[in-house]
Amino acid sequence: MENIHAIKPGPKPKTPDGTPDERRRVTPPNQPRYPDLKPHIHKPKD
Repeated sequence: MENIHAIKPGPKPKTPDGTPDERRRVTPPNQPRYPDLKPHIHKPKD
């Protein structure tokens, strides 16, 4: 039987005060390079 190993995420980036960042964000200067997500439209009975 094979062993299944989970994929481990890399280390989180540190914030300037030394605490780990909780999640990735798009900073306001970089926002124009990342367009908003398209709205998701559900089909009837879906």
